[in-house]
Amino acid sequence: MNQLASTDGPVYLNHIGGANVPGQQARQFQATNPTTGKHWGRFVESCAADVDAAVRAASQALEGPWGQLSPTRRGRMLMAWGEKIAANAETIARLESLQNGKLLSEMTAQARVACDWLYYFGGLADKVEGRVIPLERRSVLNYTLREPLGVVGIIVPWNSPTFLTIMSCAPALAAGNTVVIKPSEVTSASAIELARLAQEAGIPPGVINVVTGARQAGEALVDHPDVAKISFTGSDGAGRAIAARAGARLASCTLELGGKSPNILFDDAAVDNAVVGILSGIFAAAGQTCIAGSRAYVHESIYDEVLDKLAARAKAIRLGDPLSPQTQMGPAATAAQLAKNESMVAKSLTAGASLLCGGKRANVPGLEGGYFFEPTIVHQLASDNPLLHEEVFGPVLAITPFSDDEQVIAMANGTRFGLAAGVWTRDFRRAHTLARRLQAGTVWINTYRALAFNSPFGGYKDSGQGRVNGMESVDQFLKTKSVWCETSEEIQDPFVIKV
Repeated sequence: MNQLASTDGPVYLNHIGGANVPGQQARQFQATNPTTGKHWGRFVESCAADVDAAVRAASQALEGPWGQLSPTRRGRMLMAWGEKIAANAETIARLESLQNGKLLSEMTAQARVACDWLYYFGGLADKVEGRVIPLERRSVLNYTLREPLGVVGIIVPWNSPTFLTIMSCAPALAAGNTVVIKPSEVTSASAIELARLAQEAGIPPGVINVVTGARQAGEALVDHPDVAKISFTGSDGAGRAIAARAGARLASCTLELGGKSPNILFDDAAVDNAVVGILSGIFAAAGQTCIAGSRAYVHESIYDEVLDKLAARAKAIRLGDPLSPQTQMGPAATAAQLAKNESMVAKSLTAGASLLCGGKRANVPGLEGGYFFEPTIVHQLASDNPLLHEEVFGPVLAITPFSDDEQVIAMANGTRFGLAAGVWTRDFRRAHTLARRLQAGTVWINTYRALAFNSPFGGYKDSGQGRVNGMESVDQFLKTKSVWCETSEEIQDPFVIKV
């Protein structure tokens, strides 16, 4: 176990080259349980030297045991890793709930489903193939090789740590790369546990490394000359900064960034189903998900009815300890996120919006130090209201009426984000028309927050670049080499251009 005892909770070390490694500067930071507001454990505050050690370990594994394995063997190891994670899902989930305050049931489900992702990508490992190119000159054999990029840096946020780590790691490892993971300083423990389980599954030391810490560690990973690619999930501001730093040395990035996703409810929809979809889209994870349906557009003919139903359901949501099965919504993950929830609602109201319900910090008996925020619905927003354009990442829904298809398409697309969108209607002609016209990487029709390991996911506009999930995510961790072989012994004229 990468865990030591201390008077203020467990102490975790970095996982580098298969070993538990203390930081080279002997600095640590404390994690906080957002449910209680109390310190939970301590982690290494990694510096550039720690990151360099992890990258060197990953490079050695790439040149050594991992690079020498057949793709089929690599794939089998990924599958075995998935089984280990599933068998330890409750332990991983508890670690995450204690650090980010999300429901234990949700974190457990995410840990269990990681097995499906690793089975899928493990199966793709030996499906990576080159091709033979038909050339005019028949004596020349030209073929391509698909090769791993090298060491991949993976920077993961705090909201769904295991799930998002696997979504980046699985295609990178299936393609034959090795990885260095920099988890969020809010939720570092589960990444270390994942790396430990990978070794138990037979994945060689150095293939999966974890360095904990804050901005300094992340920047050192992005800047490291031996890191071929960065896979980042987080805010669009941080994504821009990472892309600029990586681009300065011509390293590529996959960026899964923020969203301001619309949920559009037409008057011909199954209203009760849509209400559940809107509620789960914004409140099920306390709004702490990039795909949160934070904007609801409801046809004016059913607007009042839907507004009443949403408000009644939102007010009845049970806040509490995320480890309790009775709890329906946990706290904000950090004090900073709680403050952002409060300030964003206040800005919206100052700009002229009205509060339907919620809007302030919640007092949960027995958990007075927790970072709880009431499920919040804001309405009567002008088109320039900040709540329609800026990501909150909290349980805050902005709801607006619309009169026709053209109007709602314009409103839905009227943001710099383009991650996801929901459409609720029984008219499939309308549904598929909107699916084409909405500027979003994912469009859900009569459902919301659905993901699958074999369906590509990613954003348009400021919501990112590249895709996770599906075969095309593996392609983004590969480079192509063209090999030319002249089979004829005929002497060629050196001054004749061969085209």
